[in-house]
Amino acid sequence: MSPNNSKIRVGITCGDPNGIGLEALADALSDDRTMAHIVPIVYAPRELAVKAFDNVPWGEVEDESAAASGQINLVSFEAEEFEHKPGEASQRAGAVAMESLQRAVAQLAKTNVDVLVTAPINKDTIRSAGFNFPGHTEYLASEAGVEDVLMLLCCDGLRIGVATGHVALKEVSTELTSAKIVTKLKLMHESLVRDFGIPSPRIAVLGLNPHAGDNGMMGDEEKRVLAPALTTATKQGIQAMGPYAADGFFGSGASRQFDGVLAMYHDQGLAPFKALSFGRGVNFTAGLPVVRTSPDHGTGFDIAGQGTANGASFREAIRMACDIRTHRLAHREYAGSPLEITPPKPEYKSRRSLSASALACACRTSISSLP
Repeated sequence: MSPNNSKIRVGITCGDPNGIGLEALADALSDDRTMAHIVPIVYAPRELAVKAFDNVPWGEVEDESAAASGQINLVSFEAEEFEHKPGEASQRAGAVAMESLQRAVAQLAKTNVDVLVTAPINKDTIRSAGFNFPGHTEYLASEAGVEDVLMLLCCDGLRIGVATGHVALKEVSTELTSAKIVTKLKLMHESLVRDFGIPSPRIAVLGLNPHAGDNGMMGDEEKRVLAPALTTATKQGIQAMGPYAADGFFGSGASRQFDGVLAMYHDQGLAPFKALSFGRGVNFTAGLPVVRTSPDHGTGFDIAGQGTANGASFREAIRMACDIRTHRLAHREYAGSPLEITPPKPEYKSRRSLSASALACACRTSISSLP
C-alpha cells in the first residue's frame, strides 16, 4: 500500500493500445466511488492517456512512489514507431501491449503496486512482437515461477475454472489426465478458501463428452479420467462432485448450488459464463502468489476510438482484485495465528462417570488466546 495512505495501489496495463482498454478504464474510474478506494497506476505511452483520459483527472508521475490518490497516475514510456490507429491490429501495437505488461509485472514483483489489473490484448499482434505465451495467464505463471495456475471467470456467485485453458479443441482429450484435474481442483479449492473467504467450498465438475458420456456411449473420459480424479480429490478433503452434463447445467440453475465449477475446456466454460454475465465478469488467475484480474471482454476493435466503451467489467476487475487481496491478508493472519485449544483436565478424560455439570465442563472449550 501507499506509504501515505491505506489505499490499495492498483497497477494497470494498457492492453492493446488500438483497442478499448484505456477507454474502458476511464469509464470505470469516472465513478468516484471506485477512485475513492484505490491509487490507480497505469503503464502506457503518454499520447494514449491524453486521448483516453480527457474526462477523468490524471497526472504523469516519474514512478510509483509519486502516485497520488484522486487521479489516474500515468507512468509513461516511449513507443517508438507506434501510430495510434483505433481498431487496427499491428505489430507495433503488440509491442506496446507487451512493454506495458512487462513494466507492470516488474513493479508488482517489487511490491511497488499491490495488485495487477490487465487490459485486453490481441494475442496475434502481441505474439508477433515476441510474446511467446498463449495469454496473460501463462505469462504470469512463468514470471511467478509456478508450475500451474487456474483461469477463473467470476461474476457475482458464479465462478468457472477451465481445466485445459488455451489449447486447440482437438488436443483437449489428450491434455486431460486425472492428475491434471486433481491439480486444478486443488487450485480452485485453495483459491475459494483463501481468495474468496469460503471455508468449505463445493465444486462441480463438468463432463467432457455430450451428456457426460452417457455411461460410456459417447466417450469414456468420464469413467477413465474424471471418476478417478474425483475419488482422489475427495480423499484430499475437496468437495468435488460430478461429472455433470454440461449442456443443461447452467440453464437448469444447477450451477447456483456450487461455489465453483470446473469446465474441461475453454469454450465449455467461457461460452455460458459470457452469456450469463457479459460486461460484468472478471477473469482472475488463481494460484499465483500475486493478485491479477482482468475484465472479461476483448480488445473491442470494432468500437475502439468511438467513446462508447463500457467500464463495468473493468470496474469489477479492480474491485475484485482489491477484495481478493483483503481476503488473502485476512487468511494469512488467521492461518498464521491459529487458536490454541487448551486440552481437557485429566479428571475429565473418562466421561462415563461424569455428572451433568462435569460433562458440561468437559465439553466446554477453553481458548487461551484470541486474535
